[in-house]
Amino acid sequence: MDYQSYKSIIEGLLFMAGDDGLNARQLSDILQIDAQTSAELVYDLKCDLKREARGLQITEIAGAYRLTTHPEHAPYFERMAYSPTRASLSQAALETLSIIAYRQPITRVDIEEIRGVKSDRALQSLVTKDLIEEVGRAEAIGRPILYGTTKAFLEYFGLAALSALPEPKHVSADDLDEQTNMLFEKYDGRQMTIDELPPIPPIPTMPSREEAASTEVDEHEEE
Repeated sequence: MDYQSYKSIIEGLLFMAGDDGLNARQLSDILQIDAQTSAELVYDLKCDLKREARGLQITEIAGAYRLTTHPEHAPYFERMAYSPTRASLSQAALETLSIIAYRQPITRVDIEEIRGVKSDRALQSLVTKDLIEEVGRAEAIGRPILYGTTKAFLEYFGLAALSALPEPKHVSADDLDEQTNMLFEKYDGRQMTIDELPPIPPIPTMPSREEAASTEVDEHEEE
């Protein structure tokens, strides 16, 4: 395998590794090469990303290499995160989230029994938005997944703890509408519009070929 192919594979491996990253020893085990060569490949890839002004960079944290975005691009990511298509929750997702919030830990089957409809898509959406997560397995046939809310759920809704959830006026298991409406009010109050986000700094203009050539000439004359 050629050198460039190794770098391409490393880029893919770091992407797949996510926040955990991979160290030189792990890369060498996967690629079947020595650790020193792995470190050199990572360094070269890091230089490639910087030289080509790519949207990703390689950072080393606690000995592990991670593929990360540039901090200066954060305002753009915030706009994406708070755009209506990204931040909004459907009625189905809100219903599912309210069931999990008030009755966790709970399985998909129990959620669907309460809602009366399939909830796979709503669950997937909530997991993707990091509002719910797997918290265990039920002691039942097939060991189904138990879902619960995340720390991000508390932060998003401005709750110090689950005990701070609005209490339903009734405690009947059939009061899904009331629980959903209360959660929706909390959710609606947390929405941030794009206009409320800090302005994005202007993108610097690239010099024309003539301007760049003129600058080079001036630099040579100064020398």
